[in-house]
This record gives sequence, structure tokens and C-alpha cells, in this order.
Amino acid sequence: MAVAHATLAGALAAAETASPENQIASSILAAPKERRATAAVLGYNAKGEVVSLRKGTGDLICLADDPAAKGFSVACYHKDLEPFMARGRELAAQYKGKERHEQRWKEVDDGKVKMPREARMLYVLTGTGFDAAKGEVIDSYLRWVVYVPYATPESTGLSITPGTAPWLMYPGTAGAHIMISPPKAK
Repeated sequence: MAVAHATLAGALAAAETASPENQIASSILAAPKERRATAAVLGYNAKGEVVSLRKGTGDLICLADDPAAKGFSVACYHKDLEPFMARGRELAAQYKGKERHEQRWKEVDDGKVKMPREARMLYVLTGTGFDAAKGEVIDSYLRWVVYVPYATPESTGLSITPGTAPWLMYPGTAGAHIMISPPKAK
């Protein structure tokens, strides 16, 4: 049954995986305009594996929409976050939700996963899809995340209450980050 499921998942990913050109075009939209041309881009091949689609000369890495995930989401983040992000992708097969985060934080604490101690940026662009002809994300919503490992409300002055803008998520952990989610258009 697991083999049949894996084969079906691979077939679905192959059928739904956007072309490398569309993956690049859609993923870089998460980055600030002046930083898009130099961003590296990671995307997905027909097997659903993360692959390099474009080498970058700047400090951002953009990740294309995962064809196996529900909805549309692309992101760009500082290259220093790649070991942390890559480990999160690896752990997703074994752990879900907070368990995955806690395992990754432990590995950072143990020195197994590199994580910068200074603030690093992540841009997340979501929507209902990508219109390749127009080169735009449909129903787009951009939010910002600033990774500040081990930050606390006391060290930042930020609230830890979701919905306040900005607010500190996972305070005191290797994955502490400031969430900045502007109000959605109505």
C-alpha cells in the first residue's frame, strides 16, 4: 500500500509541478522587487524533490510552491537560514507541527544545524494560484517574518499574542521570529 501511495503521490506531483520557468517567476514575487534578479531559486522536479532551479548572486533564496501542498505559497529568505530551512524540509517527512519545530530547535541548540544569531528575513507570499500569463499570484497576500533566535518579549518589547502586529512567535527558542502580518484586503 505504501508503494502504491508513493507512486500515486509521485504521479500527482509530476502532473501538477509547474515548469521551472513558472516556479522561478512565481517564487521571486515574494522578494522585494530590487532583490528578485539576484535571488537563488529552489523548486520541485517531477518526483516532488527540491532542486536548484537558478543559482543566485545575492543573499536571498526563494522557494517555489510545493505542488504536493494544499494552496499556493512561495517564500524568499536570507541565505544564512538555508541550513535551518533545509533541515525543516527534511524533518517534515518524520514530524508534524510543533514536534518538527522542537526537533529542529534541539538540533540548533546541539550545534548540529547552523542558525545565525543575528536577525534574518523571510518573506512569505500566499494566494490561490499563479497566473503565468499575467505573471502574478492570484489573491496574493504578503507577510514578513524576521528570525531573531532566542529573542524573548523582554529582549524585544514585543507581544507574544497572535494577531497583534508585530508579535513574537516561539519566544526563547532557536526558531523565535517576529511575525508581521498586515491586515488582509476585504
